[in-house]
Amino acid sequence: MEIYLVGGAVRDKLLNYPVQEKDWVVIGETPESMVKQGFRPVGKDFPVFLHPHSREEYALARTERKSSPGYKGFIVHTSPDVSLEQDLIRRDLTINAIAMTPQGQIIDPFGGKNDLEKRIFRHVSPAFSEDPVRILRVARFAARYAHLDFKLAEETRALMRQMASSGEIDHLVPERVWAELLKALSEKSPTAFFHTLKDCYALDKIFPEINRLFGVPQPEKHHPEIDTGVHTMLCLEQAALLSSSPEVRFATLVHDLGKGLTPKDQWPHHYGHEKSGLKVLENLCARLRVPNSFKSLARHVMQYHTHCHKAFELRASTLTDLLTALGAFKPANRLAEFLLACEADAKGRTGFENRLYPQAERLREATKAAASIDITPVLQSELKGDQIAEAIRRLRIKAVNEFIKA
Repeated sequence: MEIYLVGGAVRDKLLNYPVQEKDWVVIGETPESMVKQGFRPVGKDFPVFLHPHSREEYALARTERKSSPGYKGFIVHTSPDVSLEQDLIRRDLTINAIAMTPQGQIIDPFGGKNDLEKRIFRHVSPAFSEDPVRILRVARFAARYAHLDFKLAEETRALMRQMASSGEIDHLVPERVWAELLKALSEKSPTAFFHTLKDCYALDKIFPEINRLFGVPQPEKHHPEIDTGVHTMLCLEQAALLSSSPEVRFATLVHDLGKGLTPKDQWPHHYGHEKSGLKVLENLCARLRVPNSFKSLARHVMQYHTHCHKAFELRASTLTDLLTALGAFKPANRLAEFLLACEADAKGRTGFENRLYPQAERLREATKAAASIDITPVLQSELKGDQIAEAIRRLRIKAVNEFIKA
């Protein structure tokens, strides 16, 4: 069996970057011969097999021909006579079109190793433009390798811009958009994902809610960076420093969507943006089929981040009601994640990056105070339903008030 290590594993080996998984391409075999050798078929769109022992993926060498719009609009051809070079030329970037023999010999027909050394993202062939997902993939690679100073080749930037304007990008399906966004949010520099899409004129087509924030001013006193889109990216940078959680990063990314709805005659102020953005968030999550764990945290951060920033100004009753709304008194709560996103928002401003955020500790301590009350007398009383909830609320308010005065 003629096999080669391909794709990300080779790329990351050459970069001395951690290799997450290994993919192999097989030359000169058929699906039947693979099965006879103990490989288990798992591919839906083309022949992919799991190795009987390592469980790594082995794909038969293949060629692709565009047959209809979208990333699934391809006719795939596999046969024993498909060469390694024919398989590699269909890949997206030169740095992903390098192969390696099991003995470590490099096969690099398209100059990927040179582009790795020069830190360049460059498409392999004009066929790049046939698959709109590749725009998202390049943006995600930018998020992964931005700290290594990778740049987009001018000809690839031009091709991606052409794809954005031609309508090919309109055929992206929600599942793939979310899958690439989720991966980008989990990378070292998630803001590079959005900067790359904006640079290629694709942000407005894929994430119009985010794109709409650029050019929207905020009060310079509180936001020296002024531009809401710039602020959003600064917040995401801070979230990436504070937490590896993609949920926290997503919530931070979308917390100010309401500012994109503010009428121009009200600029630079954005009164009520915390609530006006909820519908925008709901629509975005529905369109991309965002999981509930992401959506619920994002809703809380959007609706209550301003409350959190004003934690030292809130009355005991308001503070208690805020904590209740956040579910802070439930055994399984997400207060810690909420506070991280709020801190990222506070620090995501020019000149504020290193400011302390004591509001987080304020909310944590208030939660402890309110949770320490003894509710046994209330539960043993003759109170019913809402009366019990209100009595517990009053006890919590009293405890929080005593904490504030202490």
